[in-house]
Amino acid sequence: MPAPITRVPPLFPGAVPQFFGAGLTHKGLVRERNEDSILTDPSGVLWAVADGMGGYGHGDVASDIVIEKLTHVLDDTRAAQALRARLCEANADILARSAKAGQMGSTVVVMLVQNSTATIVWVGDCRAYLLRDRSLRLLTRDHTVVQDMVDQGLLGDDQRAHHPERHVITRAIGVVPEVEIDAASVPLVAGDRLLLCSDGLTACLDDQAITRHMLAATTPEAVCDALVIAALDGGAPDNVSVVSVFAGEG
Repeated sequence: MPAPITRVPPLFPGAVPQFFGAGLTHKGLVRERNEDSILTDPSGVLWAVADGMGGYGHGDVASDIVIEKLTHVLDDTRAAQALRARLCEANADILARSAKAGQMGSTVVVMLVQNSTATIVWVGDCRAYLLRDRSLRLLTRDHTVVQDMVDQGLLGDDQRAHHPERHVITRAIGVVPEVEIDAASVPLVAGDRLLLCSDGLTACLDDQAITRHMLAATTPEAVCDALVIAALDGGAPDNVSVVSVFAGEG
């Protein structure tokens, strides 16, 4: 008979944030179908955005595989290790599917919240942001040709938005047998607001616009609505997906 599990409440429950959020995805105004997939979690633990690569065909299949694999991550797992393992499984599954149906792939950003710490894992140009004290911080680094050029000093950061290769990614799930996966972690406090998004959002809105909408909204649902509407107002040439998570008072 397994031993019972006892959950011990924190000494200062008011100091521990409670996490809640929402997600929204839209095919945009140009694409015929939505190849993005999102993961939201009523328990406040696991969140993700996967952007299927339509240029390879069957992008919606690839993003669905990524999200389905992530749903099997346990809440009490070793975060970065478990997330990487599931993405590696998705990578293998997509490669196997590609051998029969034609090449496909997906970029992804996923966040697992444990003990008031967010572990962010990503491949490609989906992004994670943290809004704290009215200041927006990018938590991820794009895996793109343009980002590599910026890092090497060959391109100014203010030039990336207009570069002809701005959408060319250097990493994706389901393209090569060994996928390189980046991870980062950040402690969270009450009042923090987090955003996961596909590049369909950042292609239409700069960081200043994203900040304004995140500050103005009072709920995660309102953040998602405002950002997607703003992207549509900006022409939305790609699928647009957002997940908004708030750290509320415990």
